[in-house]
Amino acid sequence: MKTIISITLLLTLSIASAFSQDLSGDWSGKAKRGEKEITFIFNIKQENGKYSAIMNVPTFRVSGIKPTATTFTNGKLLIDGSNVGMSYIADFNSELQQFEGNYKEGGVEMTLNLKRGSVEIEDQRRPQEPVKPYSYYEEEVLFKNNEANITLAGTLTLPNKNGIFPVAILISGSGPQDRDETFMGHKPFLVLADHLTKQGIGVLRFDDRGQGASTGDFGSATTEDFSKDVLSAISYLKTRKEIDQSNIGLIGHSEGGIIAPLAANNSNDVAFMVLLASTGISGAELSVMQSKTLRQFPVKDEKAYEENARKAIAIVTSDKSEKEIKTELTAHYNDFIRPILEDLNVPEKNINAFISNQVSTSIKPWSRYFLQYNPADEIEKLQIPVLSLNGSKDTQVNAKINQNGIRQALIKGGNQDYKIIELENLNHFFQECETGKMDEYRKIEQTFSPIALKEVSSWILEHIN
Repeated sequence: MKTIISITLLLTLSIASAFSQDLSGDWSGKAKRGEKEITFIFNIKQENGKYSAIMNVPTFRVSGIKPTATTFTNGKLLIDGSNVGMSYIADFNSELQQFEGNYKEGGVEMTLNLKRGSVEIEDQRRPQEPVKPYSYYEEEVLFKNNEANITLAGTLTLPNKNGIFPVAILISGSGPQDRDETFMGHKPFLVLADHLTKQGIGVLRFDDRGQGASTGDFGSATTEDFSKDVLSAISYLKTRKEIDQSNIGLIGHSEGGIIAPLAANNSNDVAFMVLLASTGISGAELSVMQSKTLRQFPVKDEKAYEENARKAIAIVTSDKSEKEIKTELTAHYNDFIRPILEDLNVPEKNINAFISNQVSTSIKPWSRYFLQYNPADEIEKLQIPVLSLNGSKDTQVNAKINQNGIRQALIKGGNQDYKIIELENLNHFFQECETGKMDEYRKIEQTFSPIALKEVSSWILEHIN
């Protein structure tokens, strides 16, 4: 008995020691999704007895993601990234000195074990990305959104340190983005900013709230909230002596293209606007289209699928309480989605995770606002020069349908200075492509078509005073 007690005590002390250790530092590991191996690095810090984490995914060249909360209790690590749609739950293996658990994002779940230390992966070739030292002036900047009580961090590039220059504010697409709009291994805003600055146009790009070096909670914000971040950027630029205040413009990509008009209509200081892969139809209609074109499973009855998608939107946008919406939407997805996935032999736990994620995403403030928002209403009010570019092979935002919405709104509003161009063989990120599908983005070396870059810079130079 004494021996057993001693061993038990020793084991208990060993586990307690492991649990009480400081987790501060980098923890890294690799997860597999199909044939793709994805590297994750979590930088964990402890301050005043509380943990926080920053997530980097070097495989996709994504960095600076700030999960809502990080806890470590009784050997269990929980990284709650509900603000960005992810979570990591793991147990500490004291023998192997590693965390063993599952990473979830959307409806995807992957086994992910983390060991101390960072890792390096071979960088993918991205020939358009500029290499320092740059031929122009670059400055890290901070500015406040006083209404939201947050600080936004960004990069201001100017053709020269001295002088007065026109400037464009870059507005990123949906989802938490850094200032370079890093996605699928590319940094389109870095390439765009480099090109424009070399053409004599200053650029301000910034991390979304709660991302990178910016503060705030991304997950609780709406499109309207993001437009106020842009207004804060405009106010900041007006304090800078190097900025030509009569030539401050907005360039919005994807959702950024519906944020831009909303910001411009609440400011007297926007001189021009460029819409990149922007939508011209309501969020509800776009969601219905994307639910059909981007889904990863077949259905037997497309008409019934669309009707059920519209019913889901009607539930989400109703005036009922969040609790009622969640209950009704869960029941609807169980009736609607579950049978489809069961016919495809999807495991029940995966179906449950998929439905749970769909529900939690749908009831967030952003989703409810977006589904009821029609950018055409704001585009119609614009009385400044507008350039709209869309790629003919964009599978996320159909060029013809959305540009028709943009065109009709501008005509209805009496805008006399606009240009709308559908660029051949370009995808949602303005890469020259074969299919335009999302899984192709990472495989393409090109980050931003030179043709599209020239269209943007030439048009802006024609329209500055």
